[in-house]
Amino acid sequence: MSRNKLSLRPLSFQLNVNRYAEGSCLVTMGNTKVLCLASVEEEVPRWKKDLGEGWVTAEYAMLPRATHTRSSRESVKGKVSGRTQEISRLVGRALRAVVDYKKLGPRIITLDCEVLQADGGTRCASINGAMVALAMACHRLKREKKIEAWPLTGTVAALSVGIVDGALCVDLCYEEDSSAEVDMNIVMTGDGRFVELQGTAEHKPFTFAQSQQMIRAAERGIRKISQEQGRVSAKFWPKPKRSK
Repeated sequence: MSRNKLSLRPLSFQLNVNRYAEGSCLVTMGNTKVLCLASVEEEVPRWKKDLGEGWVTAEYAMLPRATHTRSSRESVKGKVSGRTQEISRLVGRALRAVVDYKKLGPRIITLDCEVLQADGGTRCASINGAMVALAMACHRLKREKKIEAWPLTGTVAALSVGIVDGALCVDLCYEEDSSAEVDMNIVMTGDGRFVELQGTAEHKPFTFAQSQQMIRAAERGIRKISQEQGRVSAKFWPKPKRSK
């Protein structure tokens, strides 16, 4: 039975899947699976030295058999593809939108996003899982008294939307994405603000009205993803202070 094109594919977050990383999460969106690991290093980039601030960055990669046919490892080729670099930067930008560098202190948190199985939306799944792993790492820093104040100002989540066979569709799988007339990736904060809008007409230009429809559909879907992120990682976030 085909799914409702305006409904998210089955979504899950499995936590603590790596014993060494300060935060780890296996995110599943439909048949797409991404392992997200957060690693803390007690150093900063050279250009951040003496500022008392931290940094958050990300690296994205796909296993050779994450898709229908095996691809050679980029490390073997000796060159990282433009797509890999672009997605790595996107994930990093998305997460940094909710980080207070001063409260994080002079350290780097690196989010490694390894695509185990790809069926569309790998960049969005990477952002969604990395957000959870990042919160776990910050919780550990707080628990170990390496930071005094909580460094995250909120959450971010991402979702792909598009027009497939003339119809609006959210959370596109590979088959839908490869035949989409329009493809958009949207990143938003948990309180509904935009971090990034990436939209491309694959076959024919789209109208302003269609862009509005896609954004509204993405907003509804992202709200559900944010709720699930909050549910699975609630114990890692500081409890709100009660007013007297």
